[in-house]
Amino acid sequence: MTQAEATTKVRYSTLLCVVTAALLGALIGVALMSTAPVPGVVEPSAVVSAGIPVVRVLLDLAAVTTIGLALLSVLVGYDRPKLTEPIMRLARPAGVAAALVWATAAVVALILQTAEYKPGSSTLAPSDIGRYIADVGAGKALVIVAALALVHAGISALALRFGEKVPAEVRVGLGLFALLPLPVTGHASNWNYHDYTMISMELHVMSAVAWTGGLGAMTVLLVANRTLLAHALPRFSKLATLCLAISAATGLFNGLVEISLNPTIGFWTAIFTTPYGQLLVLKLGCTGVIAVLGAHVRWRLIPRIVRHDRTALASWATLELTVMGLAFGFAVVLTRAPVVAS
Repeated sequence: MTQAEATTKVRYSTLLCVVTAALLGALIGVALMSTAPVPGVVEPSAVVSAGIPVVRVLLDLAAVTTIGLALLSVLVGYDRPKLTEPIMRLARPAGVAAALVWATAAVVALILQTAEYKPGSSTLAPSDIGRYIADVGAGKALVIVAALALVHAGISALALRFGEKVPAEVRVGLGLFALLPLPVTGHASNWNYHDYTMISMELHVMSAVAWTGGLGAMTVLLVANRTLLAHALPRFSKLATLCLAISAATGLFNGLVEISLNPTIGFWTAIFTTPYGQLLVLKLGCTGVIAVLGAHVRWRLIPRIVRHDRTALASWATLELTVMGLAFGFAVVLTRAPVVAS
């Protein structure tokens, strides 16, 4: 067994922490949004109402995983195949699986959102899904996402056979492009400031996914290999700092614009009494915690990692990723939360 193979370990505990936190964040958001039924108004079933954010957060996590695994190849470089191939032999099939989960989650989300569009109906026909796709922008977006995720899975499958002859940059670029359709069907579709909020939301989503995906891929697959970690982590740290700045600035901008566009309630009232405002505060709080944890990794741990010293990076990165997962759960519900007084 080579040294690279001996230090190739998959940290499944990190994956479990992130998924659990993301689902918890989504369920907290659903609880904040819950309201008493309005007499005479047919509401979607509880399964549909809770199922949509759960499936959407799984969709987001699959996208993060897909892009992060593709980005890992860029971060470790191509000039030391004896060191990198044991890692990439794990990353490539995982990338195919993640892309397939991404596509599947998009299809399931499409079905659930069609059911939400037809509350009170006990069955759904293919024609109902077709009508939802034709009438609602989110339906079209989910179809595009599913198709692009399947294309990504196909390209990733080629990488299983041909390795880095299939450029990782193509997979990263396609993955980021597949993120674009969904955000503009939520709050960013407001007419006022539409162009600004749309661009801001796209930047927010891409930066958050690249940041989380890159850190996740390194923590799960690379943290036991000090040689590759010493090469990849400083490179990623520069990208992560940029992504943090973009994600925080655009998230704050989008939230404040959304609240300021509501003329019926005061600004501070909306921040603290509406589900949207409360979720925004929770998400910004997560961003602050992540920034502190990231600063610790960058300024305290990376200098030791570059010297190949033993560190507690796995624990710190897992904690950071867990808070990121919680933020993703809040974000999924935030895109659907109304800015109205509770």
